[in-house]
Amino acid sequence: MRSIFDPSCRRCPRLAAFLDLVQEREPDYYCKPVAPFGDRRASLLIVGLAPGMHGANRTGRPFTGDHAGILLYATLFKFGLASAPVSSAANDGLKLLGARITNAVKCLPPENKPTPLEIKACNPYLEAELAQSREVRVIVALGAIAHAAVLRASGERPGRFRFAHGAEHALAGGRLLLDSYHCSRYNTQTRRLTAAMFEAVIARASALLNGTKAP
Repeated sequence: MRSIFDPSCRRCPRLAAFLDLVQEREPDYYCKPVAPFGDRRASLLIVGLAPGMHGANRTGRPFTGDHAGILLYATLFKFGLASAPVSSAANDGLKLLGARITNAVKCLPPENKPTPLEIKACNPYLEAELAQSREVRVIVALGAIAHAAVLRASGERPGRFRFAHGAEHALAGGRLLLDSYHCSRYNTQTRRLTAAMFEAVIARASALLNGTKAP
């Protein structure tokens, strides 16, 4: 079975060249494919888009050190899925509890926009991760690209289920896919995604996993 992660992957020439360029400009940055982070026996998997320039691409941990991680980690902590509310560095001691975070694309894309071919090229890693993460029962997709990537990695047609914030989709094998707008700076500052909206999605995911009703 394909590995769920390859730290030396350079299969996408544009992304590999961009990482090299950023590394020259920022020699202290991580500038490599960013590995999934969290509990290896997680029942909840959160799938984002790709590493952020000054976040995961700098620190080496998904959603760490940039604006996009602020709401994510604070919410996970609120629902008992993280040991701390702030993820500032890969060595800050924070742990995820029953949860895991990964990205549809493991490398930093220019302007945070991977091409369709790059998304497709990276999908086998997500497919392998889902295949090997047998305890995962709920998947939260942050944005439409992550939504489509999860469907493809799950053996579903990417267009079978339409992305919509708060939507729920039953996948093969008994898993459930929950959609949320991405917790990006743009979405949170324009209030397309509020803290209450995002908390409702994570509350629903927690309720599904615990067999209780979401508040």
